[in-house]
Amino acid sequence: MRLTWYGWASFGLTSASDVRIVTDPYDPATSGFKPFSEPADIVVMSSDDDDFHCNHQLVPKSPGAEVINALEVARSGKAHLSHGISFRAVEAMEHVNHHMHDPEQNGMYRFQVDGIGFGHMGDIGNPFTDQQIEFFRGVDVLLSLAGGFPVIEVGEVKRVADAVQPKYVVPMHFRTLCYKPRDSNWITEFLKYFPEEDVDFAFSSSIELFADSLPEKTRGLVLDHL
Repeated sequence: MRLTWYGWASFGLTSASDVRIVTDPYDPATSGFKPFSEPADIVVMSSDDDDFHCNHQLVPKSPGAEVINALEVARSGKAHLSHGISFRAVEAMEHVNHHMHDPEQNGMYRFQVDGIGFGHMGDIGNPFTDQQIEFFRGVDVLLSLAGGFPVIEVGEVKRVADAVQPKYVVPMHFRTLCYKPRDSNWITEFLKYFPEEDVDFAFSSSIELFADSLPEKTRGLVLDHL
């Protein structure tokens, strides 16, 4: 399967059978990241009320495409099946002292593509509970917040990664030359906790992943945004 980082919290995942998933789509007009060009079969959002995570209407869609709200999945207490892929979610909340508005609920979610388990941290701003850590156990690739306040600090990311032990931790939601929110971290903060000898640099926005060739121990995997 192919993993692409579009930017911020948005990834594209394309299975061997050409099912395309887009996560947490941003608004190119406000973020500066490129518009979405390829049609998606599934768009999954951590919530439906955050302009940097919920813009499903800006993603082209294939016939029969579905939009999934992870917060609704979490509150249902059941998995959601779409195009043969099962999505599960757990509730999370933005930072209790969010500097722009009252903290809002969102959903962190997980699913499997071509034998590889993916977990997405949504927009969580507070330390993980035991339940939230348990939710991510067994994922192979953790799509992880890395920008610091108002989401979790990178030290908390490392704590979660040490507990969950994914094969890859893929940073997202951090400051780039394209989008530079005030006070957010550059990738260098992530690299303080995941040193270079434990990090693979794709030097590209996309990478091919295969279930039988994932690393034995946790590594960082840094992608360029599209």
